Amino acid sequence: MLRAKLSALPAIAMATVMAVSVAGCSLLPTFKSDEAKQDAWSANKLYSEAKDEVANGAFDRAIPLLEKLEGRAAGTPLAQQAQLDKAYAQYRANDQAAALATIDRFMKLHPASPAIDYALYLKGIVNFNDNLGLLSFIVRQDLSERDQKAAKESFEAFKELATRYPDSRYTPDAKARMIYIVNSLAQYEVHVARYYYTRGAYVAAINRAQSALTDYQDVPALEEALFILMRSYDQLGMAQLRDDTKRVFEKTYPRSEYLSKGVRSTQEPWWKFW
Repeated sequence: MLRAKLSALPAIAMATVMAVSVAGCSLLPTFKSDEAKQDAWSANKLYSEAKDEVANGAFDRAIPLLEKLEGRAAGTPLAQQAQLDKAYAQYRANDQAAALATIDRFMKLHPASPAIDYALYLKGIVNFNDNLGLLSFIVRQDLSERDQKAAKESFEAFKELATRYPDSRYTPDAKARMIYIVNSLAQYEVHVARYYYTRGAYVAAINRAQSALTDYQDVPALEEALFILMRSYDQLGMAQLRDDTKRVFEKTYPRSEYLSKGVRSTQEPWWKFW
């Protein structure tokens, strides 16, 4: 009986394989039918379907529709709109590199487009949120502790937008984000200075604190930068420079908590999410 059951296994396996194969084949006409159906759609229909997919959060489904629309409506304003919508969908699908490539291609092909202000804004947003990062919230990582390349590129896009299109509807938000980015860049210098100070590398701490004080103005990070500078001079026995820095610090920040709490090895994030 056992031998009979074993001998039946290959037949059962073969039947299973054939059933799966038949089922797989049955899916092909549906797939081809969908492709053929989309090929028959008008440009407006493609755009309507793509917009629905975006509205439903199905960005990976919207992207190929928008790419098809680009080809179908080439040379028309609708094709330009499709490019921008594709960039947005790529960004929302967490493909920042593809989104930035699409935006750069749009601006190169359509330098006189009335939507250039939006393209610049979207470019800034993509880089801004790439720098922000979801994981920084999970691990409570300050933006200033991360690589600042994306922040700088975001700033440049927003700056170009504000300069070229001061009356654009996107300019006020871009300016607010520029202030935030400057704070982030200054805080990055202070973060590095704090790192060096807590490890006894006082000369390196002085150099980074001075960089923050020289390169940035009227940002919150300068309070800690000045305090680290003062304490580093003290640790090196440079009394005159320490006292000069202390006078400036006490005059500028008379109620500073750093005087009572000192340099902190960690601190609560100073930034907020948009």
